[in-house]
Order: sequence, then C-alpha cells, then structure tokens
Amino acid sequence: MKFAQNSDRVEAFSDGVFAFAATLMVVTLDMDESLQLIGAKSSNFISFGVSFFVLVILWKVHYNFFRKTSYIDNWIITFNSVLLFVVLYYVFPLKSLVNSWMGVKSISVDELSALFVMYSFGFALIFLCYALMYYRAYQKTRTLQKSVDLLFSAQHFSLYVLTAFLSIILGILKVGITFGAPGFLYAMLGPLCYFHAVWFEKKYRKTLL
Repeated sequence: MKFAQNSDRVEAFSDGVFAFAATLMVVTLDMDESLQLIGAKSSNFISFGVSFFVLVILWKVHYNFFRKTSYIDNWIITFNSVLLFVVLYYVFPLKSLVNSWMGVKSISVDELSALFVMYSFGFALIFLCYALMYYRAYQKTRTLQKSVDLLFSAQHFSLYVLTAFLSIILGILKVGITFGAPGFLYAMLGPLCYFHAVWFEKKYRKTLL
C-alpha cells in the first residue's frame, strides 16, 4: 500500500540535522577549565565562522530545493538522508583546512593532501545528492517550465561534483599541494556555471517561448 509523502516532515528533520551540525562546531571550540574561550583565539573564531557560513550556504541550497518542487518520494528521501549524513562530518575537515592555511596547525604535505581529498570527497557527495534530488524531481514533474528549471539545477550541481573530483585527483597526485592548488581549483566553478547557464539558455529555455 502506497502512502502520500509529506515534504514538511523531511524539511523539519533536515533543519534539525543542520542545527545539530552547527552545534557540533560550537562544542569543538577550544575551552578551558572555566568554560571561557582560550584567550579568545581569533583563529578558532575564523575557522568556526568559515565552517558556519559554509553550513548556512548548504542549508540555503537545501531550502531552495523544497521551494522549487513539492515532489517527494523514497528516492529523494534516500538522497536527502545521505546528504545530511555527509554534512555532519563535512564541517570538520573544512575547519582543519582553514586552520592549516592560517598556520594554526602545522601539518605535513601528506596530511594536507589527505585533508584536501577528504574535503573534496565530502563536497562531491553533498552536491551529487543535490543533483540527484533535482534530477529525480525533474523526471517526475509534468509542468514543462518547472521541469526545465529542475533540469538546469541538476546539471548545475553536477558541475560542482565534476570540479570536486578534479580536486581529488590533484590531491591524490599531490599536485600544487603546498600552495593549495586543489582548493583554488574550485574557482573554476564561476566560469563553468556561467558558460553552462549560457548554453542551457540557448538549448532549452528558448524552446519554451
């Protein structure tokens, strides 16, 4: 027997997980015996701030998905669950990367390489889940205009996955690790997304006019 799916429950649960991830970031800040932040270390606040706002961006992408479609099924729930699982662990390698760039944590080239690979793998999984959620919704949406919007988002986030895998390859091969080449590779997303939007506009959107 099939039951109607309710996206409100999925959104509420997801918001709770995002909130829990933010809480985990707070409790990992260095604390002394008097429960005061040790010397109000600026490095801790910067790494926490970067991680927090990345988490907010991920939440906003998640929020936008449920504003663009009301379709929900077991596949989308599955992709969403994997996404939330990865998010809970994603913020920790990110904090370590920020600390290493600021010179707070002295790590070897091998450790930095492993950190880049871990970060990029998490990044790839998160945006693969977003892409699959959008593609599943696209497959099940009958409204032409809305289905095209969903297809655009699915392809858009696939570019994020592709960039992350290129970063993983650089990290494994240790190419430019000392100056952060696997991280700077993400700057490609701007031009890639722009050219994809131009191409998509020509191929799909004008057919709807």
